[in-house]
Amino acid sequence: MKVASVTVNYKTADLALRALEHVLDDIVPLGGRSIVVDNDSQDGSYEKIAAAVRERGWDEHVDVLASGRNAGFGAGNNLAFRHAMSWDDPPEYFYLLNPDAYPDRGTVEHMVRFMEDHPRVGQAGTKVRHPGGELRLSAFRFPSVWSELEQGLHLGLASRLLDRWKVVPEAPEQTGEVDWVSGASVILRRAMLDEIGLFDENFFLYFEETDLAMRAKRAGWSTYYVVEATAEHIGQVSTGIKDTKKRRPRYWFESRAYYLRKNHGRAALLAANTAFAGAYLLHEIRKKLTSKTDQDPHRFFRDFVDFNFGRGLRP
Repeated sequence: MKVASVTVNYKTADLALRALEHVLDDIVPLGGRSIVVDNDSQDGSYEKIAAAVRERGWDEHVDVLASGRNAGFGAGNNLAFRHAMSWDDPPEYFYLLNPDAYPDRGTVEHMVRFMEDHPRVGQAGTKVRHPGGELRLSAFRFPSVWSELEQGLHLGLASRLLDRWKVVPEAPEQTGEVDWVSGASVILRRAMLDEIGLFDENFFLYFEETDLAMRAKRAGWSTYYVVEATAEHIGQVSTGIKDTKKRRPRYWFESRAYYLRKNHGRAALLAANTAFAGAYLLHEIRKKLTSKTDQDPHRFFRDFVDFNFGRGLRP
């Protein structure tokens, strides 16, 4: 089999069915299958999706799996990977699609063709747009001590001097290699997963795509951003972080710390935490002096300090 799509659902059954309808337009002509994993929604999502698949006659092309536990984005995808790898004819590629993301017609076919033409590309993300048509940033740089300094400062001149380390740069205008891409609409090569392993399930949510891309890079696989293929993405429907002022959940801090410690060591994590905290304090002083406001999450800096230097996100 050439390709299988994977969508992990958590309490978004209606959106997941819409995403499934879009992706099947591409998957079926390619002779592929779609897998939907319900991550223990406990709201009837699994039953609703499974019933809709039967009623719409999609049984031949769609497998609906119940994870039995919500262990996060990576674990949900891994369940689908292992399921597909057990088939007599496992897919060469996995196209990951969020339940609130909808690929344009021809997107999956284009991404498969791109991977066929670039055998050392391990994964590739599509261009992503907001529902209103505005470009959504989905190609990034790896986090580092310097990027933590840049993010903490929020200062124009200093940020410009640190521009090359920004995790969120300007969107590329041409197809090319990047550090990592959003998992909302991305194709993965099974041969890469066979070599480097699946998602690290120690990440509940966030940074798991970054970690996979880092492992791929260290093993000699490239990650690309492909501007000729596009998907619409609503964003943060399942996570609840759509409101940028909402308090950042504990698992975000856990994933960030685990990523830096795993990939760069404890000393680098301490340096990154210190760089961010020091830079953010300067930002806070400047904000007080200029009476400016920002869009940081509620209690963000206190939570950051408490988690990384204190007892860990007290109420």
